[in-house]
Amino acid sequence: MQARQWLSMAVLSAVVSLAAVQAGAHHSFAAVYDAEQTVTIEGKVVQFQYRNPHSVLHVLAKDSSGVEKRYAIEWQGATQLGAAGISAQTVHPGDSVIVSGHPGRVAAENRMLMTEIKRTTDDFAWKGRSI
Repeated sequence: MQARQWLSMAVLSAVVSLAAVQAGAHHSFAAVYDAEQTVTIEGKVVQFQYRNPHSVLHVLAKDSSGVEKRYAIEWQGATQLGAAGISAQTVHPGDSVIVSGHPGRVAAENRMLMTEIKRTTDDFAWKGRSI
């Protein structure tokens, strides 16, 4: 009977450990984004994926060399954005925006973790917290 209890505890411990590793990996923004730097881009929205656990805004903008690139900008999830009054219809393809955030650690991926967005055609703006 004790061997059975030991085995049950070992399996439970392994499952909890794996879940903790996955949760930590999911929220390891510092592994993907450089919190020491902030960049700002100005461009046009291509796509807005309003979803959980993180929404993604795709923006076409010129880099520092003047080359147009598509940026994947991670935003809060639909639940958090909804609580802030932002819906799937708040941002549309073609909207001109200025976005600031933490750049991805791999420059070639053109990723960013959003900290702020402003639409240039009206007074829409959002500012979140930094990592």
